[in-house]
Formats: sequence, C-alpha cells, structure tokens
Amino acid sequence: MNNIRESDFSRVDLNLLTVLLVLHREGSVSRTADKLHLGQPAVSGALSRLREMFNDPLFVRSAQGMIATPRAESLVAALLPMMEQMQQVLFQPPRFSPATDSHTFRMGMSDWVESWLMPGLLARTAREAPGITLQVSASDPFQDVLSIQQDKIEVAISVAEETPAGLIRENIRQMRFCTLWHPRQLALSTPITLDEFVAADHVLVSYRGASHSKVDEQLALQRRSRRIRYVTPHFSSLPLMLEQMPLLATVPEGLAASWKEHYGLISSQVPVSITPFRLSLLWHKRRDNDPALHWLLAQLRSRMSQGTGQ
Repeated sequence: MNNIRESDFSRVDLNLLTVLLVLHREGSVSRTADKLHLGQPAVSGALSRLREMFNDPLFVRSAQGMIATPRAESLVAALLPMMEQMQQVLFQPPRFSPATDSHTFRMGMSDWVESWLMPGLLARTAREAPGITLQVSASDPFQDVLSIQQDKIEVAISVAEETPAGLIRENIRQMRFCTLWHPRQLALSTPITLDEFVAADHVLVSYRGASHSKVDEQLALQRRSRRIRYVTPHFSSLPLMLEQMPLLATVPEGLAASWKEHYGLISSQVPVSITPFRLSLLWHKRRDNDPALHWLLAQLRSRMSQGTGQ
C-alpha cells in the first residue's frame, strides 16, 4: 500500500540532504563546498534551511570543526542507507543475472509453437537459470497484439503481420507447411501427389472456425477441392486422429520432426504452392530497456533460429 503523503515532501529539497551528509562526513563548510562544487555561502545557506527544517542546530563549531548534534547523527544514520539505495536506483542501470536472479516471464503462443519450441527452451533454462519460471498463455494471431497491449504477456511468438504503434516486432525465421499422415492408415507416396492430396479427408486448424484456408484457395485456382472432415483451433489432438483414421493434416513444418518420432507419421511437402509464413517475436516498446526481457528474447531467438525447438 502507498502511504506516502505527498505534501510532506513539498518542503524537502534533495540537495539539502546531500549537503547534510557531506557536511557530516567532512566536518567543514569549506570542504563541503569544494566537494559539491558550490560556494561557501551556498553551503551556509543550505545549512540554515536544514536547521529550520529540522528545528535543530545540526552542527556546532568547535576547534575540531563542525560537530554534529545528536539529531544530525540520527538523521545521517537513517538517511545514508536510503540515499545510497536511491543512488543505485537512479544512476546504476538495471542488471539481470539468469544464474542467480528469480523472475517469471509471461509468454503468449499457440499450442503448436509451445510443442515445437518450449521443451528445448525449458530444459536449457532449468540448467542455466534455475530461478526462472516460464509461464505460457494460449494465444493466436488475432490475440497477440491485444495481449501485449493489455500487459497480459511480455512477449508473443507470433505469425501475425500487424505491428501497431508502441510495439516492436522482430522477424526471426520463415517456416513452410508440410502434410502428414500415418502409414498404417494411408499408403501414400512421398512426396504426395495432388490427386492423392484431394482424394483424402483432411483435418484443419482454424483459430476462428473457418472451414477453408490458403490451401483451399490454391486448390480452387486449379479447380480442385478437398474434403475437410474436422476443424479445430488446436494442433495437439491431430496426431492421435491421424493414428486412428485415414486423414491428412497440413501443419507448420516445425512440428514434423516431433510428430514423426513420437507418432510414426510420414511427412511430405504440400502439393500446392503456399507462401511460407514469418515467425516473429513481438513485445512492447516500454519494456525495450528491460535486461531480463532481453535475456529471454535472446533465448527465444536462439531456439527459434534452429531447425527445431528440441
């Protein structure tokens, strides 16, 4: 809870407190003036204001110089740690040490990106940054920008093209699509032919429930079409369906290696021309000087640039 009474600080000049601390250390108005690059009258004037502020002489002259009163001693004891901390906050750039710091990162991504990218990234983070927690929220191209603008996530791994004012997008790599099936369900050649492609039933991932995609647009240009048997916003259930039914799934190629290894699927290039999509990092400009975020971006950039996320 913020219990600061702003009106209490209207009488306080931070420079006066600096004079108090230096005068206590130096025990001399002239030496204090030299240290602060001020004239002696300015330091004497500051001391007068301090005496009025605290209703105490604070320093008295002696043969040994300016001697602090008990009130000045208590003020210095209390103020010195706070001023040192303030100096660190104001003038030392923020730092982040992944090996020792604790931090929770909030990321937005679709389920296929999570499956492709996060196993390898989490394993590396656990080894090199044991205090780091990675928190993933389900996202898609239609939610990424709003989630960042509303501070629900710090960074999105996005395929969207939109970059509104205030956001930063870094294109990391292009990725193609591939078509997969289970050889126990479909005995198809590799690469799959267009006739084989349109003859089979298909499953389709659509974030907004559309029953067609760019594949269908390309097929229509050739006066061909395919049958979509199942539409879902999730990729994760598709391998299990391909295991049990004679279906084709056209998905980002980043999934192919894992699905082939774990489910025994076969992959092929798509027999129609589909433009590769761009996979990007998206974050808000207000976080662009955050060293912790830049560490995370470097980890994501490294994993995304590799052939797979494993």
